[in-house]
Amino acid sequence: MFLGELRKPVTVLHGVGKKSTERLARLGVRHIADLLRLLPRQWEDRSRLVPIVRATDDRPALTVVEIVAHDWFGKPHNQTLKVFVRDETSVAVLLCFNRNFLAGKLPVGAHILLYAPLQHRFGELQAASFDFVPAGKYPLTREENYLSEVPKISGRGGIGSILPVYPLTEGLTQGALRDLMQQAMEGFGKFVDDELPEAIRRDYGLPHLAEALIMIHRPRRIEEPEEGRKALAFNELFHLQCAVTRRAALRKRRERPSLALEAGLVDRCIGELPFPLTADQKQAVGQIIEDLKRPYPMARLLQGDVGSGKTLTALLSALPIIEAGYQVAFMAPTELLARQHAENSARILAPLGVRIALFTGSIPSPARKELLVALQEGEIDLVVGTHTLFSSSVRFRRLRYCIIDEQHKFGVMQRQGLLDKGEFPDLLTMTATPIPRTMALTAFGDLAVSVIKTMPPGRKPVITHLAKVENRPKVYAAVEKELERGGQAYFVYPLIEEGSREKIDSAESMYRLLREEIFPQRRIALLHSRIDEEIKEREMGRFLSGELDILVATSVVEVGVDAPNASCMVIEHAEQFGLSALHQLRGRVGRSDRQSYCFLVFSEGLTETGKQRLRIMKENNDGFVIAEEDLKLRGPGELSGMRQAGVLNLQFADLLKDGEILEASRKEATAIVSGDLELEHADHQVLKRLYTVAPPFDDLVSIASEG
Repeated sequence: MFLGELRKPVTVLHGVGKKSTERLARLGVRHIADLLRLLPRQWEDRSRLVPIVRATDDRPALTVVEIVAHDWFGKPHNQTLKVFVRDETSVAVLLCFNRNFLAGKLPVGAHILLYAPLQHRFGELQAASFDFVPAGKYPLTREENYLSEVPKISGRGGIGSILPVYPLTEGLTQGALRDLMQQAMEGFGKFVDDELPEAIRRDYGLPHLAEALIMIHRPRRIEEPEEGRKALAFNELFHLQCAVTRRAALRKRRERPSLALEAGLVDRCIGELPFPLTADQKQAVGQIIEDLKRPYPMARLLQGDVGSGKTLTALLSALPIIEAGYQVAFMAPTELLARQHAENSARILAPLGVRIALFTGSIPSPARKELLVALQEGEIDLVVGTHTLFSSSVRFRRLRYCIIDEQHKFGVMQRQGLLDKGEFPDLLTMTATPIPRTMALTAFGDLAVSVIKTMPPGRKPVITHLAKVENRPKVYAAVEKELERGGQAYFVYPLIEEGSREKIDSAESMYRLLREEIFPQRRIALLHSRIDEEIKEREMGRFLSGELDILVATSVVEVGVDAPNASCMVIEHAEQFGLSALHQLRGRVGRSDRQSYCFLVFSEGLTETGKQRLRIMKENNDGFVIAEEDLKLRGPGELSGMRQAGVLNLQFADLLKDGEILEASRKEATAIVSGDLELEHADHQVLKRLYTVAPPFDDLVSIASEG
């Protein structure tokens, strides 16, 4: 049985009741397979002897000690036992908080085998958390500095073993989770089938899947957990690469008439632009149009930093399709962004005769019906919309090309829903969050990639300043100076209104303060997700036209809002935002040739991660560098909303350190898929059976299977 087939609920394990089930579910553990895939966050070496003199908080002592004295401290009615111990090298103190009963178990003169993280406090080595067993329970092999008998992990304190330390949730203890893992390994884990072709496992010297699980959950040597994790990472990345390469191969089987596209509209449009395209834009347009000519659907990712001109690139690439008599759908994640794309499209393309429409959820019913008819009759060349384009009522006459902006905001199946409205249409997905190479290979391995790195000529890097909350007056003064020069400013807050988070200012409360006390002479408006769409549109229009000086908002302005005159971005409580969001917000300014500024205002008590995040923002304007740093800080699962996109829910692979494993697994997956797409070869039957009964990446494999 494959690991993915172990769908038995965790309630089959002894000791798992209703409360335990709820606690495990908070860790994402509902079935036996989930439990066996739970990777320990670290391993404690409780098999190698470490004398007191060499012990630290990070390297706990594991040594035979003699109990030399007892003492008590604290108030007379609430005293705590203090046990003095010594080994051959030094003396330490065990603090028995809430464990005074240990006075009887640790009598003076007794010898124990002690495991204890030690800290220097109050002039002595202390341990408030420790485990022990009688010294004679396990014989010592001093020559190798190891305990010669290694008990099971469920033994008392795990002394004598390499002990896994799992992620926990409230109400769940390490001991309880280790006992459940012991049961799962004994009853199921030891018997799972391997999921790799035998030749690959042999060539790379990989252990059987069951053995790899033993290596991470019940290791016998301190080196085993990492060896087991790497084997499981190879297994995981290999199947992900198989899924994405199979999807790419199956896409090329979707035959359709190729197009002999003309360049007339593209050349006219470029010739009428008031500025030249960058070299990267020209290259990306060329790459996309070449793909659009092919007799199978394009699947391409267009990535570029904020303000690099992705939208114009996408619109230019759509013109040959429109000129050939086909329709284009351009989808954005928010109504605000969709409306802006529609306005930009109308300004650039309408003079060329392109028929453009905006389709969102707020369009009144009569107008909606007219639009639906016009789309179905082919009277609209380019429709710009939100997720409402997925609706079953939306039908096209000749949909050939789908452009999806901020693609990570949409799920895999949502994107497929739009593609299903045409006959094998081309797909261009766009992101303003540059994707590190390892992630691009992993999550988007089936996509061709175009990159726009160069910025339009004349753009100046945004100057970023860090400011403590108490220095807000200086920030306000700097903003006022910029407003006097004719600029505009954003003030962004993490909350709409005052909530449960203490000392976090909200957009609504600060809007009132800024309008009434800080900038009483300035024209200020408020924008957030709860405001009616009609008001949003009106206020955004006023800001874009220069009727407003300051726009107070939440991260609703994070993507797409293009106000060339805006030169100040103030992000309050910047520590509450991720690196990607901070970079996107900063990208709302610096969209013309005037110098722009970003002020990151932070509160006291920053974590080390928070400090590092702000430091990265101050030192870097390059979105690709910031994306790499974001990957290091947050991990691939969170970066760019990959979890919401239905991929990169990796449990064993670490894209920061498993680059070689990724390359090797991709090479093997590509070789198999290119030579045996239907997995008919005898050596690949294990894969065929696995992808039939328990596909590791359901979304990707199911879409590939649909062809």
